[in-house]
Amino acid sequence: MPAIAIVRRHNYAGGWCHGLAQAVEMMRNLIFGMTCLLAAACGSSAPEGGPEEALREWVLRGEIAAEEKDRGELLDMISADYVDSRGNDFERIDNLLRAYFFRQNSIALLTSIDDIQVMGETAALVKITVGMAGTQNTRMGLNADAYNFEFELERVDDEWLLIGSRWGKLGGELR
Repeated sequence: MPAIAIVRRHNYAGGWCHGLAQAVEMMRNLIFGMTCLLAAACGSSAPEGGPEEALREWVLRGEIAAEEKDRGELLDMISADYVDSRGNDFERIDNLLRAYFFRQNSIALLTSIDDIQVMGETAALVKITVGMAGTQNTRMGLNADAYNFEFELERVDDEWLLIGSRWGKLGGELR
C-alpha cells in the first residue's frame, strides 16, 4: 500500500511514470538491503535459555544494528559462505548494505518472529515478518513496506551465522 501512495503522490506532481520507476527501484533496493540487514540478525554466541531464546535475542540484536546502520555488526552475523537463490553472496550483501546505509538517513523496523525451528545442535530456520521504513533526501523522502523473511542459520563454535535466506512482500511468494 505505501508504494501505491508514493506513486499517487508523484502522479499529482505530474510525472507518475518517473515516480513509479523511482518507487520500484527504491523497493528493490529496500528489499535487498533489508534482507541483508535482517538476515544478519541471527548470529553470535548463545545466551542462557537455549537456542530458541538465543535466536530471538539475535534477531533483536540485528534489528538494533540495522536501525543504527552498523554494517560491521551485521556482517559479523553472516557466514562468509552465505548464498541465496537471488544470486547474492557475502560480498554482494556487504555492498548492498553499504549502498543502503548511504542512501538512508534513518531506518525503522518493526519485527515479528513467526517461527523458529532448531534442527539438532547446528541448524535453524527462522521466519520473520518485518515492517520497514526509511527516510532519505529525495523528493519522496520516505519509503515503507512489509516483507516476510526466512533465514537459514548454522551454528559454528557457539555462534549462529546466516548461510542463506528467502524473502518476499507480505502475502507474496518467498524466493
